[in-house]
Amino acid sequence: MSVSTVSPFVIARASVVAVERISPTFSRITFGGDSLDDFGTPGAVLDQRIKLIFPAPGHPLPAIPEGDWYQAWLAVPEQERGSMRTYSIRSLSVDDGGTSVVIDFVLHLEPGLTGPAATWASTAAVGDELLVIGPRRGREGGGGIEYSPGDAREILLAGDETAAPAIARILEDVAPSVRGTVFIEVPHADDILPIAAPAGVAVNWLPRSGRSHGEVLIPAVLAHLGDVVDTIEIQDADTENPLWETPQYSELGEAVVPETNHADRYFWIAGESGVVTTLRRHLVKDLGIDRAQVAFMGYWRKGVAMRG
Repeated sequence: MSVSTVSPFVIARASVVAVERISPTFSRITFGGDSLDDFGTPGAVLDQRIKLIFPAPGHPLPAIPEGDWYQAWLAVPEQERGSMRTYSIRSLSVDDGGTSVVIDFVLHLEPGLTGPAATWASTAAVGDELLVIGPRRGREGGGGIEYSPGDAREILLAGDETAAPAIARILEDVAPSVRGTVFIEVPHADDILPIAAPAGVAVNWLPRSGRSHGEVLIPAVLAHLGDVVDTIEIQDADTENPLWETPQYSELGEAVVPETNHADRYFWIAGESGVVTTLRRHLVKDLGIDRAQVAFMGYWRKGVAMRG
C-alpha cells in the first residue's frame, strides 16, 4: 500500500499499563500496545484531540476497520459499539518498549455529571483495553490540533479541569522563549499539578472550592485584561452543540478570517461551553478583541451528556 493511500488515522487497541490517582479529580492512565507504534507525533502534541472508544458492558470492543472508521463504528449495533468520547493527550512518548500514550481522566462521578468515560476510568486496571483513534505519525490530515498562535508575542490560555491536560501539554511542547499567562480552574486545591512551563509563562491555578464552574475563572481572566466585573452571568450558546470557534472555523457561522498573525496576543480558551461562551462575549463584544486572535472551544456542556 502506498503512503498516499494509508489512512491518516490509527485505530489502536490499547491496553492499560499503569493507573495513578494523581489528585482528587484526576486519574492518570498510561496505555501501550503494538498497535500504537505509528500513533501521534512525540514532541509536537500540543492540544491534540483523540477519540477513545470504551467497551459496552458485557460486550467486547468493536472491530473498526481503517478508512471511514466513524461510519463503520456507527454501523455496529448500538448495544455493542460502546461509547466514544474525545480526550486530549497528556503525554506521548516513544522508546525501545514502544509508544506510550498518557491520558488524564477527569473523574466527574457525582450523580448527573458522570458518564461512561469517567465510570470506566474510575475502575480501570492494568490489562483493561479500549480503542484509541488518532493521527498517524508522519501523515497529514489527522486534524485535532487547534493551538495556532501565529506571530503573537504573548499567549493567554484559560480553561477548567477538562482543559488542564491540553494546556499542560501545550506549555511543555512550545518553545522555551514563549511568554504569556495561564489560568486553570480546578475543583480543589489538591488538583494543582506540576507543569513544566516556559519561564516566561505565569501559571495561575484557581481552585473552585465548591463554587460553580466559571465563578473563579471568568473574573480572573477579565481582571487580568483590565475588565473588572462585579457579577458574572454564565451565558450558554444558542446552539445544541458546545461553542467551537477558532480563527479557521465558527460553529456560529461567522465569517472566517484566514489570518495567521494574531497581533500582540493569542487567546486559547476551553472548557465548559457556557463559561467559554461568557468569556467570548466579554472578550469580543466588550473588550473588542478580534475574533481571529482567539480559539473558543466548548469541551463539554453542563447538564448535557456529551457524545463523541
